[in-house]
Amino acid sequence: MRPYIDILKLAWPLALGMVNNAVMQFVDRAFLAGSSMAAFEAVLPASALSWVFIGFFQAVVAYSGVFVAQYHGAKNQRMCAVSFKAANIIALASGAAVAALSPLAGLILAKTAPSAELLELERTYCGICLAGGFFTCAQMAAASYFTGKGLTRIVFRVNLAGNVLNAVLDPFLIFGWWGLPRLGIAGAAYATVASMAAQWIALWACAARDARRERSGDATESLRSLVARILRFGIPSGGYNVLSMLSFTVFVFVTEKVGDLDFAASNAVFTVNYLLYAPMEGFALAAQTLVGQARGRGDNTAASLAARRTTALAAAVAFVLALIAFASARPVLGIFAPADPSMTGAFMSLGTRLFIFMGCWLVLDAVDTVVCGALRGAGDTKFVMLWMTFCAFGVWMPLVAIVYFFHFTMPMLWTTTVVYVAVLFAGSWLRWRRGKWKTIAVVKAIGSRE
Repeated sequence: MRPYIDILKLAWPLALGMVNNAVMQFVDRAFLAGSSMAAFEAVLPASALSWVFIGFFQAVVAYSGVFVAQYHGAKNQRMCAVSFKAANIIALASGAAVAALSPLAGLILAKTAPSAELLELERTYCGICLAGGFFTCAQMAAASYFTGKGLTRIVFRVNLAGNVLNAVLDPFLIFGWWGLPRLGIAGAAYATVASMAAQWIALWACAARDARRERSGDATESLRSLVARILRFGIPSGGYNVLSMLSFTVFVFVTEKVGDLDFAASNAVFTVNYLLYAPMEGFALAAQTLVGQARGRGDNTAASLAARRTTALAAAVAFVLALIAFASARPVLGIFAPADPSMTGAFMSLGTRLFIFMGCWLVLDAVDTVVCGALRGAGDTKFVMLWMTFCAFGVWMPLVAIVYFFHFTMPMLWTTTVVYVAVLFAGSWLRWRRGKWKTIAVVKAIGSRE
């Protein structure tokens, strides 16, 4: 039991931090549902598209945490500090690149939005999030420094404070409390950007102070060389994020075509799914960190045990969450139900059915996410990206197309997600079991001990 407790000590702040982010999204959408149904419908495709762009750069920056983890495992604290500097350089460039992509996002939304009203709302939300993309990337640079060293509680505390700020700002900016302008969906976006900016300031100050104290270890790489190596491994990791999010965004745009009521029900279940799935991203980060630290020590046996144990914990947690979600489906769906009583019954009936698919998806997606985190911690980022790309665009999207042309219903669309994640997990787990990751050297001068 002791090894599982140690994993939980590392994972729970990360898991709760991810839940905090999901709660932030949940709160935004709950407030927007009270603002207007159009704003609620617009926020999912707009936020999904913004994360297609931001997610790539954020993941590249976040990969600096694997370098910190491996150098920390190798007891080279000086290179941990250099990794943090490299991450900040990448974050600065990433913020500029994200902001420059705003016109492209507008063009994509113009091709996919079902109405002029939704297009305007989607453009507004997405544009503000992309303009503030620097804060998301820079926050990740500082958070990854602490995560790589296993100091996850500070990340959780700052994340919690930032998301409380977001929840407080939401009603003031969305509804115009205390005489402020009623900004609607723009207010939700501004609150999110403000939250990320506050988190970045707090985490950067703490990380910079800690990094200045690090003197032990050899400077095995120059700053320029380290930036290049982070990009070498981080770009496939970012590719995984963006391509995964792109396939999900395509799926969301397809569900948008089924009908307003069906789309609203699907949107509500997606919101709940993200809330429940968020802890799994924390377990994935824990697996990535533990595997990275073990690889830094050259201990492949410890890396294997960490991956297996973290996956088992994540599967158990996901299964319990899925059961709780299904048991409380109707009251949760009631939060998002249309105001028109004539539509409520159909909304609740469809939403309850979708909760079943969501539970299956949640468990399978959880175990795959953790295994992929372990693979990334060992440096096997190219496989993770290529396998997900094949599954998303060679399996999932063709299934969605078949449903679109032959049996276009929301339950059938959700069925395709379960098939997709089942295939995805099978390949990821087989890759880990074969052990190719043991031959990959992420940082320089690490040993190998079986």
